[in-house]
Amino acid sequence: MNDLRVVAFDLDDTLAVSKSRIDRRMAELLGHLLNEVEVLIISGGRFEQFESQVLAHLELTEEQRGRLHLMPTCGTRYYRWQDLAWRQVYAEDLSAADKARVIEVLTESAKALDLWEAKTWGDVIEDRGSQITFSALGQSAPPDEKYGWDPDGGKKKRLRDAVAEKLPDLEVRGGGSTSIDVTRKGVDKAYGMRKLLECLDLKTDNVLFVGDRLDDGGNDYPVKAMGIQCVPVTRWQETADYVEALVDDLVKLRAQRA
Repeated sequence: MNDLRVVAFDLDDTLAVSKSRIDRRMAELLGHLLNEVEVLIISGGRFEQFESQVLAHLELTEEQRGRLHLMPTCGTRYYRWQDLAWRQVYAEDLSAADKARVIEVLTESAKALDLWEAKTWGDVIEDRGSQITFSALGQSAPPDEKYGWDPDGGKKKRLRDAVAEKLPDLEVRGGGSTSIDVTRKGVDKAYGMRKLLECLDLKTDNVLFVGDRLDDGGNDYPVKAMGIQCVPVTRWQETADYVEALVDDLVKLRAQRA
């Protein structure tokens, strides 16, 4: 606790219901946490998803915004608040040829495994620049439909394994409840965390990560594998309870140091 400098979070099913705005309680708790430490949000969604789900619902001072770090598309992009705006620090984009190859493999593999659904909500495959994401029910599927599609993770694992075998030169990981994410080789959430540590001149002991996909093959697992202390959760309410207790501890620690 004495060495804690950054608390990092996944977004969907960690800070909020999948593809939904954060609850007011969670927004207030993030503000309190930003008074004590730096905060990172690292998730598979695009920056626009971060804006609609989180940023639009936070009431932060300039100092708090300066402590907030954003890494969309599983750490393949990094944004910081600079000069009164969110500025991109880096982007590890896929080449046009790789994008076309990934889309073809995802499509063929999903159809071969009978995982190409007839009823969908929005795009099934989305080009996010630095990441190609397959969402079995579409990008805008209702949360209840998504949670019911693959409750034990078996469908997603079969698809992930099939795609990874055909794309050994790229990174293929399970994403959210219905999704598969493909990025450049070695560019995953651990890559993003290492970039953050380098930027802030920190060590792994200075960081705590909270996420819902810490299982082997999940897109949070690389963070766990690099030795960062992790807190597993299954829904945002668990995260909120944990953050509330953590803020109380940090406030007491600051008072003791004063």
